[in-house]
Amino acid sequence: MERTGVIPPGAVAAPDLAGVLRAGGPFVTLYLATEAGIENAGPRSEQRWKTVRRDLAEAGAHEDVLAAVDGLVPEAHLAGQTLAVIANQQGVLHVEHGPDGPPRDRAEVGPVPPLLPLLAIRQGFPAHLTVLADRTGADITVHRHGRPDLQREAGGDDFPIRQVGAGGWSQRRYQVRAENTWERNADDVAEEVTGLVDRHDARLVVLAGDVRALEMIRKALPSRISGLVAVVDGGRSEDGSGGAFADAVREQVTALVNRDVIDLLGKFREELGQDDRAADGPDETLAALSRAQVEVLVVAGSPGDERTALFGPEPNQVAREADILRAMGVDHPGTAPLVDVAVRAALGTGAAVEVVPAGDLPTGRLGAILRWS
Repeated sequence: MERTGVIPPGAVAAPDLAGVLRAGGPFVTLYLATEAGIENAGPRSEQRWKTVRRDLAEAGAHEDVLAAVDGLVPEAHLAGQTLAVIANQQGVLHVEHGPDGPPRDRAEVGPVPPLLPLLAIRQGFPAHLTVLADRTGADITVHRHGRPDLQREAGGDDFPIRQVGAGGWSQRRYQVRAENTWERNADDVAEEVTGLVDRHDARLVVLAGDVRALEMIRKALPSRISGLVAVVDGGRSEDGSGGAFADAVREQVTALVNRDVIDLLGKFREELGQDDRAADGPDETLAALSRAQVEVLVVAGSPGDERTALFGPEPNQVAREADILRAMGVDHPGTAPLVDVAVRAALGTGAAVEVVPAGDLPTGRLGAILRWS
């Protein structure tokens, strides 16, 4: 078996969700908009949930499961714009919040939970740092999906911090001392940033602040970290520019995610063109998943896809034909939407998942980069 090439970063590995899938269905899955920036956000979320709850009950969701979700809704807007819940007869299995709202509320009862929206949320929020710097140091924040922001302060040496225009023989000495102080602070910031990037697998460092301080910080960063840096407008002082800085950071994160998709699709097309480490279309992809051969499942998210697939108790027992599953020893397979079955198999066999725009895959909105050819 030949394994070559490098998989571009950005695809989502989710061993925690693989564990959820092992719990067994039927599953209740909820994606509820929880708008934080509106008046009476909590009661409005509860009203939305009341409508969705009724639909779930009509679809066969057990009352005990719905009651377990009730308590999650009133304050969900404090944690994000989307509440995602997966539950079964034993209770709530997984709760997660997303920074952006879903296109629409979605709730389903089925043998396999639809995890693609949740994976898209994670894909859209890679770990990243923001650094607001001046010549005394910097305020550093680590942003990680699903966990509280982590805040650090670096630098802080403030004597002397200004180049005093004293005149005479002492002026040069004050200038040199001030520049030495700036450099010590920049070195301290660079050291802290490097450690945080390494500890949290951050993919982006967004810098803003004093121009001279940023120059020194970038110079002090190792090359492997400086390549992650984007500089935007903003400052460390409280001047009312926080909203603009947050918007600039979001633009940089979105640009990174888009580059990841482009790079991974380029790798997929390269492997497909070489007739090597790629599967294209539902049948090829499910066959590769059944062999635990998939490194990255590539899915073009598309609402209204009514195709289904069959699956057995084990994650790799997947196919679209019953005869294929019977050959695997599965006489009574389950049936679920094709994409959900493929995602279940990918996560259960340790593969990552990349969500790409509809129309970007050659065949059937499903493909894979393989572990071996």
